Amino acid sequence: MKFIEALKLRSKLLFLLLLITFGLISIGVMGLLHIGIMKKNIDDLYFGSLVPITELNKIIQTYHNGLADTVYLATRGEISPSQTSSQIEESLKIIQKKWNSYEGHFKRDDELEYVNYVAVEIEKINKYFLQIDKATLDGVDLSKLNISNLEKRVSFIHNVIHKLINYEVEIAQYERKKFLDNYEKSKSQIGFILFIVIIALMLVSWYVFKSIQEDHTKLEAVTKKLKRLNKKLENVSYTDSLTKLHNRRYFNYVYEKELKRAKRANQYITFMMLDIDYFKQYNDTYGHVEGDYALQAVSKVLQKSLKRPSDYVFRLGGEEFGVLLIDTDESNSAKLADKICDEVRNSAIKHENSLVSDVVTISIGVVSCIADEALDNKVLITRADVMLYEAKDTGRDRYIITSDVSSAETISVDEEVEEVLSA
Repeated sequence: MKFIEALKLRSKLLFLLLLITFGLISIGVMGLLHIGIMKKNIDDLYFGSLVPITELNKIIQTYHNGLADTVYLATRGEISPSQTSSQIEESLKIIQKKWNSYEGHFKRDDELEYVNYVAVEIEKINKYFLQIDKATLDGVDLSKLNISNLEKRVSFIHNVIHKLINYEVEIAQYERKKFLDNYEKSKSQIGFILFIVIIALMLVSWYVFKSIQEDHTKLEAVTKKLKRLNKKLENVSYTDSLTKLHNRRYFNYVYEKELKRAKRANQYITFMMLDIDYFKQYNDTYGHVEGDYALQAVSKVLQKSLKRPSDYVFRLGGEEFGVLLIDTDESNSAKLADKICDEVRNSAIKHENSLVSDVVTISIGVVSCIADEALDNKVLITRADVMLYEAKDTGRDRYIITSDVSSAETISVDEEVEEVLSA
């Protein structure tokens, strides 16, 4: 049986060797026949399809036609506040999308400094238009807006981006010149290089073909052992040793990934921060060994209450736990938080020195909202922490829930709008 299996493997390797050799020869012939076409395509790349320049021109056009014109019409009262806000937001999305696409192209080291500078300037003027958008939604009369200041800002960003366009053109010309300089030299080297590659490939493949049978069994055994070790290592690195819940390290990984996924799908996302009430007093009364048992008991309640594959439970540290829910709205999140409080209380873990109850209880801060691109990564954690402290301040053994993830920024945004209107 082993001989038959080995014979099949050798036949596959021999076929692979012949296929690769034939493929490389074909590539060499095709390369020599179509190198002229390659030259034309490169010309088209640099002079007919200058994608970065197209993107930058689109950004400039959007600033003039999509944003400046919209504000002009709004100051003259020719369009409604809702139309103004909608057109400003749509234009800013287009600008951000085109700029992200442009930044995704390859950039030289000497180009990065100015690209970063342009990114900063774009961010500044985008904030300016966002402030105007905020003022529009707040019912501020835009007829008092300083048009001269608007024109200066748009003209400035136009010049900044136009300089970047000129640089891209110069780079395209430089690349084409460099290609033409190497064109003839590369043409004569292709055949020789492919010949050397084919010979080297045949020799190496033959050596591999002879030795692979000897290494095959060892490689399989090592691979299986490595997979087992990697699995154990992964479980250890992402699991809290006491409660067997996910640890803080895994939370940091999952939180960012799931938040991005929720933003793409425009789904609800919920984060709960949970804390055992008067846990220090529990440890002082019963000792740290019993405290560990209490943590394990609460952990089991959380695992029992959260069974969906998209529900994540973490031990964040000490007596603090975290729960991350995807596609669960505010109402269902509230029901789940209430259920967790009940289940922990019903576990009847004795706690004589608690100021809330004679058993262990838990306080929960909950934030639940629809994820969008404007949602800051730290807001959910910050707001859940605030809600947790509010739950503690109002008596503990309860949950406090909110869907408001923007109130912390209201004051600073209003101040920026006032500065814009007074400019």
